[in-house]
Amino acid sequence: MHPFIAAAQAEIDRSIPDLTAIYQDLHRHPELSMHEVRTAKIAADALAAHGFEVTTGVGGTGVVGVLRNGDGPTVMLRADMDALPITEATGLPYASTVTAKDDDGVEVGVAHACGHDFHVTWLIGAARVLAAQRQQWRGTLLAVFQPGEEVSRGAQGMMDDGMAERFPKPDVILGQHVMVGVAGTIGYRSGIILSAGDSLKVKLFGRGSHGSQPQTSIDPVIMAAATTMRLQTVVSREIGPLQSAVLTIGALQAGTKENIIPDDATIKLNIRTYDEDVREHMLSAVRRICCAECNASNAPRDPEFSILSSYPLTDNDAAATDRVAQAFKMQFGENAHETAPTSASEDFSVFGRRWNVPYVFWIIGGTDPKVYAQAKAAKQLNALPSNHSPKYAPVLDPTLKTGLQAMLAAAAAWLYGSELAAA
Repeated sequence: MHPFIAAAQAEIDRSIPDLTAIYQDLHRHPELSMHEVRTAKIAADALAAHGFEVTTGVGGTGVVGVLRNGDGPTVMLRADMDALPITEATGLPYASTVTAKDDDGVEVGVAHACGHDFHVTWLIGAARVLAAQRQQWRGTLLAVFQPGEEVSRGAQGMMDDGMAERFPKPDVILGQHVMVGVAGTIGYRSGIILSAGDSLKVKLFGRGSHGSQPQTSIDPVIMAAATTMRLQTVVSREIGPLQSAVLTIGALQAGTKENIIPDDATIKLNIRTYDEDVREHMLSAVRRICCAECNASNAPRDPEFSILSSYPLTDNDAAATDRVAQAFKMQFGENAHETAPTSASEDFSVFGRRWNVPYVFWIIGGTDPKVYAQAKAAKQLNALPSNHSPKYAPVLDPTLKTGLQAMLAAAAAWLYGSELAAA
């Protein structure tokens, strides 16, 4: 066991019942990106109760807590707060029944289908334990609750709101994410651990008409269908077999009635890459193909492109990752292991990039070990509900405690010293 965790074990154990209640409350009351008002208040109140200097409204609903505890490193711990426009289907007794209007004014279900309720709970717990155990460490702690990760606006918004000028500059920035994997395990990686992600909306223009008279139309549905199929060839025919990329079209929207050919159609697509040259090629190919298909259909105008979100690579600092890995091995033994990169994306690295400081991001497993083992034996791991599934439900035990201990161990890799423990 890590010596700081050993010293704080009684406080950790005392915290678990309260943190369980906080987690279940957050899960019941999810909020959409950039609208995390209730969640932000819970976080701010928790920080204030434990002696942090608290600033709210950073970059929208962001919360920053500062706990100064003598001379030493400055460590930033980050959690994202937002939920997704998904109707929950987990069947949990504390499942969300919340609905809200999205940014387009459409009523949607809202659920913590990506685990950010765990992230908030972990950071509240870590702040509580570190405040209670401040005799065991020295330095400054920044606890950052970030809005809008799901729309890639939160981290950028906080930095654009003067975060770098308003708060102490960290020596390291640390973050974690719950994902499919054996609960109780930690996956870390030096270098690239998460992909870059780019989401686009492409509006294709045609000429509407009666469904019985297609010759008088320029059919944007056919145009969109052809574009959708052609875009699937970018990865299979333009990206080398030893390179990696994903292109997914998640929405194709057109028309209102079966006998009306509409004026336009909209495609929404997502790209994931691990290399900047591949990313640029993918983005260029999407534009080329969309324009070419519209031209082939004799469209009255070029397609209209809008950026929905853009996430940079999450590229962990090697030296800082080694330091975190050693702390994890001390605490978790064989349950801490090196993991492969994942095609998920995050805006977490925006903080490190803008501040120009090392950052480390890692993965916490949240799947019931028996369920995971059964799925693995049946070669059905891909069938497990994953992040962004309406059925995604990480198990509370041991995920809650593991994530809390991981965050504390990582922070202690900078803040804790054996000479302090002996003092």
